[in-house]
Amino acid sequence: MISPESDADSRLVWFRSSYSNGAGGECVECALTAEGVLVRDSKMTKVCGIAVSADAWRSFVLAVNRTSVRP
Repeated sequence: MISPESDADSRLVWFRSSYSNGAGGECVECALTAEGVLVRDSKMTKVCGIAVSADAWRSFVLAVNRTSVRP
């Protein structure tokens, strides 16, 4: 996993869900890598998050989309 202090981390593009409103609520950030996806707490960006494979991330997103209730 890439640690927050590494040179490679400065090249990562972190993003938040479009459902995040920027009002300081709980949120996670994600960054895509060649190996998969990094996930971290948006309020604790200096703490290492978790790394998941591309297949695991795809399964997670599909499951969330199937169970989400949209307005």
